[in-house]
Amino acid sequence: MLKSSIDKATGFEKRFENIGTVVYENSTTASKAVAQEIADLIRVKQAQKQPCILGLATGSSPKSLYAELVRLHKEEGLSFKNVVSFNLDEYYPMEPDAVNSYVRFMKEQLFNHVDILPENHHVPDGTLSKAEIANYCDQYENKIEALGGLDLQILGIGGNGHIGFNESGSLQNSKTRLVALDHITRVAASGDFSGLENTPRTAITLGVKKIMEAKRVILLAWGERKSNIIKASTESEVTSSVPASFLQEHDNATFVLDKEAASKLTRINTPWLVEKIVWTDRLIRKAVLSLALYLKKPILMLTDADYIENGMSDLLADSGPAYDINIKIFNKLQNTITGWPGGKPNADDSKRPERAEPAKKRVLIFSPHPDDDIISMGGTFKRLHEQGHEVHVGYQTSGNIAVADDEALRFARFVCDYNDKFKIENKEAENIYKKAAEFLKNKKSSEIDTPEVRYIKGIIRKGEARATCHFIGIPDEQIHFMELPFYETGTIEKNPLGKADIKITHDLIEKIKPHQIYAAGDLADPHGTHKVCLDSVFAALKELKPKKFMEDCWVWLYRGAWQEWGIDEIEMAVPMGPDQVLEKRKGIFKHQSQKDGVVFQGADSREFWQRAEDRNKETASLYDVLGLSHYAAMEAFVRYHF
Repeated sequence: MLKSSIDKATGFEKRFENIGTVVYENSTTASKAVAQEIADLIRVKQAQKQPCILGLATGSSPKSLYAELVRLHKEEGLSFKNVVSFNLDEYYPMEPDAVNSYVRFMKEQLFNHVDILPENHHVPDGTLSKAEIANYCDQYENKIEALGGLDLQILGIGGNGHIGFNESGSLQNSKTRLVALDHITRVAASGDFSGLENTPRTAITLGVKKIMEAKRVILLAWGERKSNIIKASTESEVTSSVPASFLQEHDNATFVLDKEAASKLTRINTPWLVEKIVWTDRLIRKAVLSLALYLKKPILMLTDADYIENGMSDLLADSGPAYDINIKIFNKLQNTITGWPGGKPNADDSKRPERAEPAKKRVLIFSPHPDDDIISMGGTFKRLHEQGHEVHVGYQTSGNIAVADDEALRFARFVCDYNDKFKIENKEAENIYKKAAEFLKNKKSSEIDTPEVRYIKGIIRKGEARATCHFIGIPDEQIHFMELPFYETGTIEKNPLGKADIKITHDLIEKIKPHQIYAAGDLADPHGTHKVCLDSVFAALKELKPKKFMEDCWVWLYRGAWQEWGIDEIEMAVPMGPDQVLEKRKGIFKHQSQKDGVVFQGADSREFWQRAEDRNKETASLYDVLGLSHYAAMEAFVRYHF
């Protein structure tokens, strides 16, 4: 096990994981490996004629694990008859059949699909009176102890480092109990409950002590948005402010990560600080830019001493002196900046991100939700149109679940008032309004909207997207509402990517035959829609690759409201002046249903236009700090090679 250390020769602190970490290419591969370990344990216990005591988790992280366990049961005969399970937590109060109940989650994801005995799976009871909870929690722990303790505990991790619902400040000897949920936790869960005001404030959770007593602990984490807390949990000191860090002191705990969740670990993010490496162009660029930002120095001001004192002496020996390396990296970064995202006609394009020809390109922007195009690349969107390119937008989903109920009711009432004012006989419109009003009046928390209500919400977002395109100058025939089927479930939980989704994407690309495609590469999206939308584009591109027109098609990935590309990853940076920043803001404001109280705000309290501006300004600021031109804002892109 690696520990933190200080390199006495340089004084530069090297940090390593203080706990076992295993990194997989993706969550599917990782989940299969963990499922196999669980299956092996179950079978060993069966051979010994003993029960297998599992601690189980909920949330998005273990879903693929449970799917693989179900497959092992159905296809390979894995029996769960000797399994006794104890879930980590449950919201309180919570009815077991409620949409967001963890009892319901576990039945839908696992219990209903395997042969585990009903009396052998346990989930904390969210229906108790508060007076009953303390005694119930003691009994919950006693049941575990009577069976000899947990053989294996599965964990996820919250954005603040919580395990179970043991929030920041929980102690290592904490017992199973009722807890108040951290604001960050509630905000992260608020999308599932249709707003923060409907999100539970308390939950029952297994204590840290029982988790630490498990014979084996596996923590699962997927995606970029978990990368910072994974680094803090594995490399920083053990602290109650990050409860997951307690696992550093467990003698048989492992963090199982996909490559995105592991991306901030020292050995992955800055491998030159860990061991001698082969210095590729990509690693040199990353190392030099990281060093300049760490020292708050322009690239051209870095010295030989800066390289030596910060663990990069072997780079200096291979490619130095510092002056030569600095010039090379400075020029590469400078060449990413362009005011011509579609290419500059009649210009030398050898050092530009995009081709000069054809001078007028067909461009297809894929927007996962009806506002991602303007939020993420609004300045580039507008500039592409102004520079004479034929710009199409493919809105991949309706975005209907992100519209508040009162907005839907207001628009339905508008239709009725419109008809009434202009003497348009339409009894069906009045009936739809009445049905929607009655449903919304009695709607339970997180209840799925009726088809009529969902369609009204979809029309609202469609109108806003169209208004944005008109603001940019895009005609109706270049606006494409794709309405990919995977999205249309009416809930946060989406269907997997299907053949119909890929075909719709495939057909649109083939129809337009674009020279440029822009797609959302923002995998930090907390609800996963961006990932499925991106996968649909990648799958369609794979099918279309043999087509002649694809030889002239370049694909650029942008990022959304949650995260930006690393400065070392950026291959095209489109600058914006102050006036262009304001123009982009006006375009975002066309999406009124997403302003002033967004349904799915995530853990960030800023509105989407604020996030976009701050992110674009931060990118421009990084270029400025590194010694390049100072712009008001920048939108960043990475090219995808298929």
